[in-house]
Amino acid sequence: MTPLGGSITAIICATVSLMLFLLVHTADIDDRDGAPDLIKAIRYRLPWLRHVFADGGYAGRLVKWASDKTQITLEIICRGPHAKGFGVLPRRWVVERTFALTFKNRCLVRDYEQLTEVAETLITIAASATLIRRWS
Repeated sequence: MTPLGGSITAIICATVSLMLFLLVHTADIDDRDGAPDLIKAIRYRLPWLRHVFADGGYAGRLVKWASDKTQITLEIICRGPHAKGFGVLPRRWVVERTFALTFKNRCLVRDYEQLTEVAETLITIAASATLIRRWS
């Protein structure tokens, strides 16, 4: 059990905004440093997954590492070099919509949890509720 001092949530979701995998880690771990744990976990739990879209913050050595160690192609979605101001990025809206659907639950409005496991469980319950609402 890992005590939280704030948390970072990383998710893998399908293009229809359904959460496939979730990893919560403490805020003292940078997103890029926590990404290998996430990629290894999805390789184990979702062996059929071959292509992942990622934010520009994950560019660099992680792309080669993911390809070499896990056979997952990591495609980085970045703003164009001449882009100014706000612009909708392709595929980025999928993750943002998944977070919006999941985190609109009252228990997730604030991060009060003391353990990463509790945070993961509450987010999983919220994502399950979203899935059930979509089926009905």
